[in-house]
Amino acid sequence: MASQRFARPIFDNPFLKIQELPGDTVKRNSESLKQANSDPRGTSLVISRDVTLDTNKKTWLRLYVPRRVTKASAPKKLPLIVYYHGGGFVYFHANTFIFDVFCQALSERVNAMVISLEYRLAPEHRLPAAYEDAMDGLHWIKSTKDEWVSNYADLSHVYLYGTSAGGNLAYHAGLRAAAAAKELEPLRIKGLILHHPYFSGKNRTESEEKLKDDQLLPLHAIDKMFDLCLPKGVDHDHEYCNPCADGGSKHLEDMKELGWKVLVSGVCEDPLVDAARNCVKLLEEKGIKVYKFFRDGYHAMEVFDQSMAAALYDATRDFLNASKN
Repeated sequence: MASQRFARPIFDNPFLKIQELPGDTVKRNSESLKQANSDPRGTSLVISRDVTLDTNKKTWLRLYVPRRVTKASAPKKLPLIVYYHGGGFVYFHANTFIFDVFCQALSERVNAMVISLEYRLAPEHRLPAAYEDAMDGLHWIKSTKDEWVSNYADLSHVYLYGTSAGGNLAYHAGLRAAAAAKELEPLRIKGLILHHPYFSGKNRTESEEKLKDDQLLPLHAIDKMFDLCLPKGVDHDHEYCNPCADGGSKHLEDMKELGWKVLVSGVCEDPLVDAARNCVKLLEEKGIKVYKFFRDGYHAMEVFDQSMAAALYDATRDFLNASKN
């Protein structure tokens, strides 16, 4: 039984009643979206603006920079965090209110430039569509002449960061980016930050069994969203769902050779926590340096409740500092 301190958020939870519709789509409830804020006369600690990535795919990026950096006469370039939002690959957007607030605070507290990706959703666009969108984003960052990226981003100090499904996306985009590291230069990725990553498998973990009726992310919703986002005809031991399947990806060797480090965060009241621990074990067995941040709490709590996020931001900042070289 979860303590009152970790009471789940009260909101119109799309995970509890997933309604499939004809035409390979789902019913999505209206949600609170947030406009970018680039007003130079504003008082916000972080400014943001949107740029188009691919008009045909309807993908775009939201860029965040601490306001104090823009006011400096000779701004120091910041580490760059490329962020991927959660939602089971089925729900939410880069401008969903909770993810925008999280990215603003991430930029301010960690002192980093953040670029958040609006990627295509399933089931209309099944995986690997979102992974392909992530690679599009990295190639855009590599080659863009955008003023903010040119002035404020240290392209030799880049991290892929994702929450829940975004953690899955950061992992699989990371595998692709590691294999294409030369093509992405001068962009140099230093590591991954997997925040409560959305992994599972055919065999039930202890935490999935124990928390199968979780109020925020029950097991039936975990399974259903994977059914909706995985390629048709595959099971839940497909590598997009279970990173440990068949001993893990061959591109983990690329990560190791590049010297990437990985921060994995998880919480004890999350059905996905054991899958995250299994991922940690796999990475360590492959010789990749892993930093672990596990504690009490519920799935993605730092996104739903900013009062719980300070320790995660601190752990992220410490990880970036430890991964510079």
